Amino acid sequence: MAMEMRLPVARKPLSERLGRDTKKHLVVPGDTITTDTGFMRGHGTYMGEEKLIASVAGSVERVNKLICVKALKTRYIGEVGDIVVGRITERRRSAEDELAMRGFLQEGDLISAEVQAVFSDGAVSLHTRSLKYGKDVDLSCPARTRHGFAPSSTHLLTYPEAHISQLGQGVLVQVSPSLVKRQKTHFHDLPCGASVILGNNGFIWIYPTPEHKEEEAGGFIANLEPVSLADREVISRLRNCIISLVTQRMMLYDTSILYCYEASLPHQIKDILKPEIMEEIVMETRQRLLEQEG
Repeated sequence: MAMEMRLPVARKPLSERLGRDTKKHLVVPGDTITTDTGFMRGHGTYMGEEKLIASVAGSVERVNKLICVKALKTRYIGEVGDIVVGRITERRRSAEDELAMRGFLQEGDLISAEVQAVFSDGAVSLHTRSLKYGKDVDLSCPARTRHGFAPSSTHLLTYPEAHISQLGQGVLVQVSPSLVKRQKTHFHDLPCGASVILGNNGFIWIYPTPEHKEEEAGGFIANLEPVSLADREVISRLRNCIISLVTQRMMLYDTSILYCYEASLPHQIKDILKPEIMEEIVMETRQRLLEQEG
Protein backbone atom coordinates (compact mmCIF):
# COMPACT_ATOMS: atom_id res chain seq x y z
CA MET A 1 0.00 0.00 0.00
CA ALA A 2 1.41 3.37 -1.06
CA MET A 3 2.00 5.82 1.77
CA GLU A 4 2.84 9.51 1.56
CA MET A 5 4.95 11.12 4.28
CA ARG A 6 5.40 14.88 4.66
CA LEU A 7 7.85 16.45 7.08
CA PRO A 8 7.87 20.02 8.41
CA VAL A 9 10.22 22.40 6.61
CA ALA A 10 11.36 25.80 7.83
CA ARG A 11 10.22 28.45 5.38
CA LYS A 12 11.09 32.10 5.12
CA PRO A 13 8.21 34.53 5.51
CA LEU A 14 6.61 35.35 2.19
CA SER A 15 7.41 39.06 2.48
CA GLU A 16 11.15 38.38 2.82
CA ARG A 17 11.28 36.44 -0.43
CA LEU A 18 9.30 39.03 -2.34
CA GLY A 19 11.45 41.93 -1.22
CA ARG A 20 10.80 45.03 0.80
CA ASP A 21 9.02 46.87 -1.99
CA THR A 22 6.03 44.51 -1.79
CA LYS A 23 5.54 44.73 1.98
CA LYS A 24 2.24 46.20 3.11
CA HIS A 25 1.68 48.50 6.04
CA LEU A 26 -0.56 46.35 8.22
CA VAL A 27 -2.34 47.83 11.24
CA VAL A 28 -4.73 46.78 13.99
CA PRO A 29 -7.32 48.97 15.73
CA GLY A 30 -5.61 51.66 17.78
CA ASP A 31 -2.35 51.71 15.75
CA THR A 32 -1.04 55.14 14.80
CA ILE A 33 -0.85 55.44 11.01
CA THR A 34 0.74 58.88 10.83
CA THR A 35 1.20 62.05 12.84
CA ASP A 36 1.33 64.18 9.71
CA THR A 37 -1.72 66.45 9.85
CA GLY A 38 -1.54 67.05 6.10
CA PHE A 39 -3.31 63.77 5.30
CA MET A 40 -7.07 63.34 5.00
CA ARG A 41 -8.98 60.73 6.98
CA GLY A 42 -10.53 57.88 4.96
CA HIS A 43 -12.48 54.70 5.72
CA GLY A 44 -11.14 52.67 8.62
CA THR A 45 -9.43 55.61 10.34
CA TYR A 46 -10.15 58.33 12.87
CA MET A 47 -8.35 61.34 14.33
CA GLY A 48 -7.16 61.30 17.93
CA GLU A 49 -4.67 63.63 19.66
CA GLU A 50 -3.55 65.02 16.28
CA LYS A 51 -2.77 61.50 15.03
CA LEU A 52 -4.47 59.41 12.36
CA ILE A 53 -5.41 56.11 14.01
CA ALA A 54 -6.67 52.83 12.54
CA SER A 55 -10.19 51.76 13.53
CA VAL A 56 -10.06 48.35 11.81
CA ALA A 57 -7.44 45.68 11.17
CA GLY A 58 -6.11 45.75 7.62
CA SER A 59 -3.65 47.28 5.19
CA VAL A 60 -3.04 51.00 4.84
CA GLU A 61 -3.76 52.45 1.40
CA ARG A 62 -2.85 55.96 0.27
CA VAL A 63 -4.34 57.85 -2.66
CA ASN A 64 -2.66 61.25 -2.87
CA LYS A 65 -3.44 62.81 0.54
CA LEU A 66 -6.23 60.40 1.42
CA ILE A 67 -5.40 57.54 3.80
CA CYS A 68 -7.73 54.62 4.45
CA VAL A 69 -7.43 51.13 5.92
CA LYS A 70 -8.73 48.25 3.85
CA ALA A 71 -10.07 45.63 6.23
CA LEU A 72 -8.71 42.11 5.82
CA LYS A 73 -12.13 40.60 6.41
CA THR A 74 -15.41 42.44 6.10
CA ARG A 75 -19.14 41.87 5.88
CA TYR A 76 -20.51 42.64 2.45
CA ILE A 77 -22.21 46.02 2.10
CA GLY A 78 -24.01 46.44 -1.20
CA GLU A 79 -23.28 49.21 -3.69
CA VAL A 80 -25.22 50.11 -6.82
CA GLY A 81 -23.79 48.24 -9.79
CA ASP A 82 -22.38 45.35 -7.73
CA ILE A 83 -22.69 41.83 -9.07
CA VAL A 84 -23.92 39.40 -6.42
CA VAL A 85 -24.51 35.65 -6.35
CA GLY A 86 -27.01 34.19 -3.91
CA ARG A 87 -30.00 31.96 -3.28
CA ILE A 88 -33.68 32.88 -3.28
CA THR A 89 -35.10 31.83 0.09
CA GLU A 90 -38.43 33.69 0.12
CA ARG A 91 -40.44 36.29 -1.78
CA ARG A 92 -41.65 39.67 -0.66
CA ARG A 93 -43.82 40.79 -3.56
CA SER A 94 -47.58 40.56 -3.99
CA ALA A 95 -49.26 37.17 -4.29
CA GLU A 96 -49.97 37.86 -7.98
CA ASP A 97 -46.31 38.62 -8.71
CA GLU A 98 -45.24 35.61 -6.69
CA LEU A 99 -47.39 33.24 -8.75
CA ALA A 100 -46.25 34.80 -12.03
CA MET A 101 -42.55 34.61 -11.20
CA ARG A 102 -42.67 30.99 -10.02
CA GLY A 103 -42.71 30.09 -13.71
CA PHE A 104 -39.19 31.52 -13.90
CA LEU A 105 -37.58 31.51 -10.46
CA GLN A 106 -38.32 29.36 -7.44
CA GLU A 107 -37.20 29.36 -3.83
CA GLY A 108 -33.87 27.56 -3.64
CA ASP A 109 -32.61 28.80 -7.02
CA LEU A 110 -29.12 30.22 -7.06
CA ILE A 111 -28.95 33.32 -9.24
CA SER A 112 -26.59 36.13 -10.14
CA ALA A 113 -27.91 39.67 -10.30
CA GLU A 114 -26.92 43.33 -10.25
CA VAL A 115 -27.59 45.69 -7.35
CA GLN A 116 -30.03 48.32 -8.59
CA ALA A 117 -30.58 50.31 -5.41
CA VAL A 118 -29.42 50.39 -1.79
CA PHE A 119 -31.81 51.37 1.01
CA SER A 120 -31.15 52.98 4.37
CA ASP A 121 -31.70 49.75 6.32
CA GLY A 122 -29.04 47.93 4.30
CA ALA A 123 -31.47 46.11 2.01
CA VAL A 124 -30.74 46.16 -1.70
CA SER A 125 -32.92 45.87 -4.78
CA LEU A 126 -31.64 43.45 -7.41
CA HIS A 127 -32.45 43.21 -11.07
CA THR A 128 -31.60 40.87 -13.92
CA ARG A 129 -31.84 42.86 -17.12
CA SER A 130 -29.45 40.75 -19.18
CA LEU A 131 -28.83 37.11 -20.00
CA LYS A 132 -25.53 37.28 -18.16
CA TYR A 133 -27.49 37.56 -14.89
CA GLY A 134 -28.94 34.09 -15.09
CA LYS A 135 -30.35 31.33 -12.96
CA ASP A 136 -27.65 28.89 -11.86
CA VAL A 137 -27.94 25.20 -11.07
CA ASP A 138 -25.93 24.73 -7.89
CA LEU A 139 -23.60 21.83 -7.13
CA SER A 140 -22.64 23.30 -3.73
CA CYS A 141 -24.74 25.74 -1.78
CA PRO A 142 -24.29 28.74 0.52
CA ALA A 143 -25.82 28.90 3.95
CA ARG A 144 -29.39 30.06 4.01
CA THR A 145 -30.37 33.19 5.84
CA ARG A 146 -33.66 34.61 7.02
CA HIS A 147 -33.57 37.09 4.12
CA GLY A 148 -35.13 36.54 0.72
CA PHE A 149 -31.76 36.41 -0.97
CA ALA A 150 -28.81 34.69 0.63
CA PRO A 151 -26.10 35.52 1.56
CA SER A 152 -25.38 39.03 2.97
CA SER A 153 -27.88 41.74 3.77
CA THR A 154 -29.42 41.55 0.30
CA HIS A 155 -33.10 40.79 0.81
CA LEU A 156 -35.27 42.58 -1.71
CA LEU A 157 -35.65 41.12 -5.20
CA THR A 158 -37.24 42.91 -8.14
CA TYR A 159 -37.98 41.25 -11.45
CA PRO A 160 -38.44 43.71 -14.33
CA GLU A 161 -39.42 42.25 -17.67
CA ALA A 162 -36.25 40.71 -19.06
CA HIS A 163 -34.79 37.75 -20.88
CA ILE A 164 -32.91 35.54 -18.44
CA SER A 165 -30.96 32.37 -19.13
CA GLN A 166 -29.88 29.48 -16.96
CA LEU A 167 -26.09 29.39 -16.78
CA GLY A 168 -25.82 25.64 -16.36
CA GLN A 169 -23.98 23.49 -13.88
CA GLY A 170 -21.05 24.66 -11.81
CA VAL A 171 -19.37 24.99 -8.43
CA LEU A 172 -19.76 27.72 -5.83
CA VAL A 173 -16.85 29.02 -3.75
CA GLN A 174 -17.28 31.37 -0.78
CA VAL A 175 -14.54 33.89 0.04
CA SER A 176 -14.24 37.13 1.97
CA PRO A 177 -15.86 39.98 -0.03
CA SER A 178 -12.78 42.11 0.69
CA LEU A 179 -10.71 39.83 -1.55
CA VAL A 180 -12.85 40.30 -4.67
CA LYS A 181 -11.32 43.09 -6.73
CA ARG A 182 -13.81 45.59 -8.13
CA GLN A 183 -13.66 45.67 -11.94
CA LYS A 184 -15.75 46.94 -14.86
CA THR A 185 -16.97 43.40 -15.42
CA HIS A 186 -17.20 40.47 -13.04
CA PHE A 187 -18.08 37.92 -15.74
CA HIS A 188 -15.00 36.27 -17.24
CA ASP A 189 -14.55 33.55 -19.85
CA LEU A 190 -11.09 32.15 -19.10
CA PRO A 191 -8.94 30.62 -21.87
CA CYS A 192 -8.70 27.37 -19.88
CA GLY A 193 -12.28 26.50 -20.90
CA ALA A 194 -14.22 27.63 -17.84
CA SER A 195 -15.96 30.85 -16.84
CA VAL A 196 -16.29 32.60 -13.50
CA ILE A 197 -18.69 35.08 -11.96
CA LEU A 198 -16.89 37.01 -9.23
CA GLY A 199 -19.66 38.16 -6.92
CA ASN A 200 -18.88 41.31 -4.96
CA ASN A 201 -20.57 39.62 -1.99
CA GLY A 202 -17.82 36.98 -1.87
CA PHE A 203 -19.57 34.17 -3.74
CA ILE A 204 -17.81 32.93 -6.87
CA TRP A 205 -19.52 30.75 -9.45
CA ILE A 206 -17.33 28.54 -11.68
CA TYR A 207 -18.91 26.80 -14.67
CA PRO A 208 -17.99 25.40 -18.11
CA THR A 209 -17.81 28.10 -20.79
CA PRO A 210 -20.86 27.56 -23.05
CA GLU A 211 -20.15 26.91 -26.71
CA HIS A 212 -22.92 29.22 -27.86
CA LYS A 213 -24.04 32.41 -26.16
CA GLU A 214 -27.82 32.40 -26.40
CA GLU A 215 -28.00 36.19 -26.33
CA GLU A 216 -31.22 36.42 -28.30
CA ALA A 217 -33.05 33.62 -26.55
CA GLY A 218 -35.96 34.36 -24.25
CA GLY A 219 -36.92 32.93 -20.88
CA PHE A 220 -34.84 30.45 -18.92
CA ILE A 221 -32.73 28.07 -20.96
CA ALA A 222 -31.95 25.06 -18.82
CA ASN A 223 -28.69 23.27 -19.59
CA LEU A 224 -28.55 20.10 -17.53
CA GLU A 225 -26.34 18.13 -19.89
CA PRO A 226 -23.63 16.08 -18.12
CA VAL A 227 -20.40 18.00 -17.65
CA SER A 228 -17.45 16.30 -19.33
CA LEU A 229 -14.55 14.96 -17.28
CA ALA A 230 -12.20 17.51 -18.86
CA ASP A 231 -14.48 20.39 -17.85
CA ARG A 232 -14.88 19.01 -14.33
CA GLU A 233 -11.10 18.83 -13.97
CA VAL A 234 -10.70 22.44 -15.12
CA ILE A 235 -13.40 23.61 -12.72
CA SER A 236 -11.88 21.65 -9.83
CA ARG A 237 -8.42 23.08 -10.55
CA LEU A 238 -9.80 26.61 -10.67
CA ARG A 239 -11.63 26.04 -7.41
CA ASN A 240 -8.43 24.90 -5.67
CA CYS A 241 -6.48 27.81 -7.18
CA ILE A 242 -9.02 30.30 -5.82
CA ILE A 243 -8.78 28.73 -2.37
CA SER A 244 -4.97 28.96 -2.59
CA LEU A 245 -5.10 32.66 -3.47
CA VAL A 246 -7.56 33.32 -0.64
CA THR A 247 -5.36 31.47 1.85
CA GLN A 248 -2.47 33.77 0.92
CA ARG A 249 -4.75 36.85 1.09
CA MET A 250 -4.36 37.73 -2.59
CA MET A 251 -6.96 39.72 -4.49
CA LEU A 252 -9.21 37.74 -6.80
CA TYR A 253 -9.72 38.89 -10.38
CA ASP A 254 -9.47 37.28 -13.81
CA THR A 255 -5.69 37.74 -14.23
CA SER A 256 -4.69 36.51 -10.78
CA ILE A 257 -6.93 33.45 -11.12
CA LEU A 258 -5.60 32.64 -14.59
CA TYR A 259 -1.94 33.05 -13.54
CA CYS A 260 -2.53 30.81 -10.54
CA TYR A 261 -4.23 28.22 -12.76
CA GLU A 262 -1.25 28.20 -15.14
CA ALA A 263 1.22 27.93 -12.25
CA SER A 264 -0.69 24.92 -10.92
CA LEU A 265 -0.56 22.89 -14.15
CA PRO A 266 2.60 20.90 -13.22
CA HIS A 267 0.76 19.57 -10.16
CA GLN A 268 -2.16 17.22 -9.76
CA ILE A 269 -5.44 18.83 -8.76
CA LYS A 270 -5.55 17.05 -5.41
CA ASP A 271 -2.05 18.28 -4.53
CA ILE A 272 -2.71 22.00 -5.08
CA LEU A 273 -4.00 22.51 -1.54
CA LYS A 274 -0.90 21.02 0.09
CA PRO A 275 0.70 23.93 1.99
CA GLU A 276 4.08 23.79 0.25
CA ILE A 277 2.56 23.53 -3.25
CA MET A 278 -0.02 26.19 -2.48
CA GLU A 279 2.76 28.54 -1.40
CA GLU A 280 4.81 27.75 -4.50
CA ILE A 281 2.08 28.46 -7.04
CA VAL A 282 0.90 31.60 -5.25
CA MET A 283 4.50 32.85 -5.16
CA GLU A 284 4.78 32.35 -8.90
CA THR A 285 1.43 34.07 -9.42
CA ARG A 286 2.45 37.04 -7.29
CA GLN A 287 5.75 37.35 -9.16
CA ARG A 288 4.04 37.37 -12.56
CA LEU A 289 1.59 40.03 -11.38
CA LEU A 290 4.47 42.19 -10.11
CA GLU A 291 6.28 41.82 -13.46
CA GLN A 292 3.11 42.77 -15.29
CA GLU A 293 2.71 45.89 -13.21
CA GLY A 294 6.30 46.79 -14.08
